[in-house]
Amino acid sequence: MKTTEQYRPLFKTIVLPNGIELDNRFVLSPMITNSSTIEGYVTQEDLAYAKRRAPSAPLQITGAAYIEEYGQLFEYGFSIDNDRSIEGLKGLAQAMKKDGAKAIIQLTHAGRFSKISLKDFGVVYGPSEMHLKTPVEHSVLPMSKRKINHVINQYADATRRAIKAGFDGVEISSAQRLLIQTFFSSFSNQRDDEYGTQNIENRSRFGIEVMEAVQKVIDEEAPADFILGFRGTPEETRGNDIGYSVEDFLYFMDRIVEVANIQYLATASWGKNIYKQTIRQGKFKDEFMNKKVYEHIAGRIPVMATGGINSPEKALDAFQFSDMVGASTPFVTEPDFVTKLKEGREDEINLGFSPEELADLAIPERAFKDIVELMDIGGSLSEASRHELRKLYK
Repeated sequence: MKTTEQYRPLFKTIVLPNGIELDNRFVLSPMITNSSTIEGYVTQEDLAYAKRRAPSAPLQITGAAYIEEYGQLFEYGFSIDNDRSIEGLKGLAQAMKKDGAKAIIQLTHAGRFSKISLKDFGVVYGPSEMHLKTPVEHSVLPMSKRKINHVINQYADATRRAIKAGFDGVEISSAQRLLIQTFFSSFSNQRDDEYGTQNIENRSRFGIEVMEAVQKVIDEEAPADFILGFRGTPEETRGNDIGYSVEDFLYFMDRIVEVANIQYLATASWGKNIYKQTIRQGKFKDEFMNKKVYEHIAGRIPVMATGGINSPEKALDAFQFSDMVGASTPFVTEPDFVTKLKEGREDEINLGFSPEELADLAIPERAFKDIVELMDIGGSLSEASRHELRKLYK
């Protein structure tokens, strides 16, 4: 069997700026299964899930690994916040790489969205003090300069652990209201110091310093072809108010490329069919988001489209304004999505899910706590499939 002609462009090789060649344009995007231990250590269920998806895409990115407990995003996500985590992460990297894929670990700090920190420690950190009502009424502690330096160092230390664990790269996420994005946003950053909201240089400073610190570790300790990826949300708006514009984001990326040897940029946000989202405010209003990002960035580093890409047709559509296409939820119930498409068996792709398939798909029996509600927002899997997954963690 051979690839149907219209999908052939998705199976052209791509060479990253550091010389690594990937044999098609698909990426397994971050997805936490919430199957690690409560302390954040990798389990056999984590390994089995990764092994089943090892052939799914030539570039694979883990779900969010938290760099400190105050930045933990999911209750049963895995940690990279201390050296004790390295041994389990070695097994995870090996499982992801067993069929030749490149394994990337995503490094994250949830900032004020760390419900786990709020539950366990009663505090969450952010750029500025905020008073929030959910999940319970609480205040966000503004980060001191000492705390800022501490977190920057934790990103560096996490990168060092990723290298020791045998990952082929790390991804730094500034998407979807994680800590780096909240420093860049004029909604959540009301500081009046050099990290503050007075100008875009100051709002960019924290993210740039994180990337500088990560790059320094890579230069000193990683193999020459180590991959550094960056994930960002290109626009933040609330009604007619702009946290930051696409123009701001493109400035931010230009600065990051100056200090870090980025191998790809992935765009990400919340909602349905994000890959075809249009710009809501500013001089590019109503234009396709990925088109403007691609026109600005492409030719320097590869751009990855994500969000709602759950069919061969959508993958091809997203590929208009990207170099790679990332998917996460489709690989949960159809790990063989890319294989079937490559072999011209696209009619056999099935994103449905039934309990009888649990063993073959190696889906952990308590998987997707907190995740299905995010799947509900994106709608990449059918309601019936989401219902079956929802029953697992209940």
